[in-house]
Amino acid sequence: MKPQEALARIIEHREIFHEEMLSLMRQIMRGEVSPVLIAAIITGLRVKKETIGEIAAAAQVMREFATKVPVVDDDKLVDTCGTGGDAAHSFNISTAAAFVAAAAGARVAKHGGRSVSSKSGSADVLEALGANINLKPEQVAQSIREVGVGFMFAPSHHSAMKHAAPVRKELGVRTIFNILGPLTNPAGARNQLMGVFHPDLVGIQAHVLQRLGSRHVMIVHGLESLDEISVSGPTLVGELKKNDVREYQIKPADFGLPTHDAAAIRVDGAEQSKALLLKALENKAGAARDIVALNAGASIYVAGLADTHAAGVKQALAAIASGSARKKLDQFVAFTRSMKEQ
Repeated sequence: MKPQEALARIIEHREIFHEEMLSLMRQIMRGEVSPVLIAAIITGLRVKKETIGEIAAAAQVMREFATKVPVVDDDKLVDTCGTGGDAAHSFNISTAAAFVAAAAGARVAKHGGRSVSSKSGSADVLEALGANINLKPEQVAQSIREVGVGFMFAPSHHSAMKHAAPVRKELGVRTIFNILGPLTNPAGARNQLMGVFHPDLVGIQAHVLQRLGSRHVMIVHGLESLDEISVSGPTLVGELKKNDVREYQIKPADFGLPTHDAAAIRVDGAEQSKALLLKALENKAGAARDIVALNAGASIYVAGLADTHAAGVKQALAAIASGSARKKLDQFVAFTRSMKEQ
C-alpha cells in the first residue's frame, strides 16, 4: 500500500487492514516514507483512533526490525514499560518498580527511552542515578541473568525508528509510537505491566497483546490521567490471563494503602525524579513509596511470583522495607558501569 493511499483512507476514518499496515510500517522502517507523510499518517491515526488490528500489525513490524536481547528462559520475565504521554509529570514510577520486582525475584526486562512528552524518561533517570544505559544486547541479557534487571534503551534496539523519531519529537504529541514502544520488548517478555495514557487503551492494548501471544499482562490507567496504577484514586485495569481479557477497577484502599494527593508524585526533571525514586526505595513513608509498591506488586503478580495483586504488593513492601530493592538498584548501577570498561 502506498503511503498516500493509506493517508487518504485514514482521513476518511477507515481502517488500514492487517497486510496493508504491515506493508506501510515496513516502508516507514526502511526509510521509504518522507517525514511529511509520516507526520500526516501518525497524526491522522491519532485523530481517527488506532484500531486493535492496526496497532497489532504495526507492533509486529517493529518486533521484526528490533535488535533482540538473547534471553533464553522467559520464566518470571516481566516488562514494566508504559506509553508515557499522560502529561501528569510524575516521577519514574515503573523504573523504581522494576528494582522492587527484581528484589522480590522477578527478572525484569525494562524497556524505555528518553522523555518525549514527560519531564523525565526512564533513560534520563537511570543516567541521573549513575547507570550506563548503552549496553550491548548480550550485556543486557547478562544483566537480567546476574542482577535480575536489564535496561533496553529503545533507540539502541529500534534503529529502524530513526526515520520516524525526529518527526515524533518535533510533533511533541502522543502518537501510535507511544502505543507501540511497550508492545515491542526486545527480550520477548510475555508478562507485562503497562501503563497507558488514555482509558480507551486499557482494553485495546490488552487485546493487542492477546493477538501478539502474551501470557499474563495488566494494562493500567489511573483515572486522574496517569499511565500507572494510582494512589490518588481509582485505576482502570485490563488483565490478560490464560488468554482471557477482563476489565475492572482498583483503588489504594483495596491494598490497605491510603489515598495521596497527585501533586506528591509530580516532578520537573530527572534530578527530582531521582530524588523521589530513592525516597521510595529507601522506605520513606508517603505517596512515592506507596505508588511504587502498588506498581511493583502488579509486576510481581504478572511475573508469576504471587497469586494475587494484593499478595504482590505485600512482597513489594517487604522488599522495600528490607533494603533489598535499594541494593538491587546499586547492584544494577555497578554492573552497567563495569560494562563500560569492557
